[in-house]
Amino acid sequence: MTVCCVHLYMLSYLNNTLTASCGYVIILMALYWCTECMPLAVTGLLPVILFPMMGIMESSEVCNQYMKDSNMLFVGGLLVAIAVEYWNLHKRIALRVLLLVGVRPALLMMGFMGTTAFLSMWISNTASTAMMLPIANAVLKQLCDSEAQAEEREMDLMAIRGAWTGTGIPKDQENQAFEMGMSLSVCYAASIGGTATLTGTTPNLILKGQVDELFPGNEDIINFASWFGFSFPNMVLMLIISWLWLQFMYLGCNMKKSFGCGMNKDGDKEAYGVIKNEYKKLGSMRFAEGCVLVLFVLLVLLWFTREPGFMPGWATVLFNKDRPYVTDGTVAILMSTLFFMIPSQLPRCGGYSEDGKPLKAPPTLLNWDVVQQKMPWNILLLLGGGFALARGSEVSGLSQWLGESLAPLQSIPPFAISFLLCLLTATFTECSSNVATTTLFLPILASMAVAIKLHPLYVMLPCTICASLAFMLPVATPPNAIAFSYGNLKVMDMAKAGFVLNIVGVITINIALNTWGAAMFNLNTFPDWANVTIIP
Repeated sequence: MTVCCVHLYMLSYLNNTLTASCGYVIILMALYWCTECMPLAVTGLLPVILFPMMGIMESSEVCNQYMKDSNMLFVGGLLVAIAVEYWNLHKRIALRVLLLVGVRPALLMMGFMGTTAFLSMWISNTASTAMMLPIANAVLKQLCDSEAQAEEREMDLMAIRGAWTGTGIPKDQENQAFEMGMSLSVCYAASIGGTATLTGTTPNLILKGQVDELFPGNEDIINFASWFGFSFPNMVLMLIISWLWLQFMYLGCNMKKSFGCGMNKDGDKEAYGVIKNEYKKLGSMRFAEGCVLVLFVLLVLLWFTREPGFMPGWATVLFNKDRPYVTDGTVAILMSTLFFMIPSQLPRCGGYSEDGKPLKAPPTLLNWDVVQQKMPWNILLLLGGGFALARGSEVSGLSQWLGESLAPLQSIPPFAISFLLCLLTATFTECSSNVATTTLFLPILASMAVAIKLHPLYVMLPCTICASLAFMLPVATPPNAIAFSYGNLKVMDMAKAGFVLNIVGVITINIALNTWGAAMFNLNTFPDWANVTIIP
């Protein structure tokens, strides 16, 4: 009751100006998002109530913000991911890769990290982690059991010869360290892999939506191809460094032991057999899996070639001659719609079943009941709330006021501004969801960039990726929580490994920003499309 009274008092006090009123709404939503006193999606609906009551925006204009082109891209991408998961195509890909890399410790960790990162580029980070960790645990258990049996045989043999003296670190401690390192490698790879594609994780889509909302004339600077061109090399670099760091922390520097040079143990064959048996359980690829794979590959090709940047894309030639009619969202919805049209089995022409009834048409690759269960509809409301805040900040003049207040930052070198903001974002995202972090930060960063005549993407792009660098705490992101429950980890174990990776991530992102990122997006100049005038 006291909180409600304080809210009403502040509301009546701040309602004197639209700028202050909008600032109050942002602060209120930030508190609610950080404390999660209400579900995140419900907090995202507050602009629908408060903006019209405060006279900032009409209700119809606020509601329009909740179904943008970025939301359609999100829905289409998730429908494809749901189809991949529903038909177990992701598990087939994962097990096939693990069969290729083998089961030596370092290579096994590399295989799990690479596979998890690849899957996280297309399906949710949580789903890829939840699928890969049980497989990792089964393989590790087989390795540990085999090594324990071999150790027992060796001890018996040495005891008979009277030469057993005991050596080194106990095997159970080594195995426990390997288990912790493997669990962390999977959850970290999921978060890193999600940064590589525009649809890989929600903050990426929030950036695209905010850029399109705040800078309408940006000439589609952020699309699937441009995002991939910048983020994929950075993802690979971060993945390699993370693998080396976890290798050093949990496997040591014994290269012969980690990579298995010249070694061929029976335990390795048995662990390899676990992966092989899991793959055999999937059977041969079914017609439905093949269709999903073809549609998935076709979707990615259409995304890449729609507007590649270095040449006119198919959308420009066929549809977008004078206006951007076709976007990545259009392509995503087109391909995802096909999942509800293509049958999951080869259809037969006519005929009757054994009981004399006419044969029914086979079910399609996806049905709406499956989508209802798997689709995170709450994210759509969360995205919409962010877009509504950005629009409200423009209309109320809050963006202009924030930009003018931050104008003194113009005297600081741009690379220092970017680095400090990345550190701030990476710290904030440890105690808040990455979606809430980007939703709150991006409009402010855009206003600051316009005020100091800095390319908006110079601060918005790295901070968006840094919002996914939640490596230190189990509660920071769902993959961390899943790994924490699987790997016998302590909070301090995750904090020690994650702290270094957070710093490394910020450094690599800023290196990417000032090298190929600057060349790709022309970040060293202030673009004409960013020179917007906001009229309260």
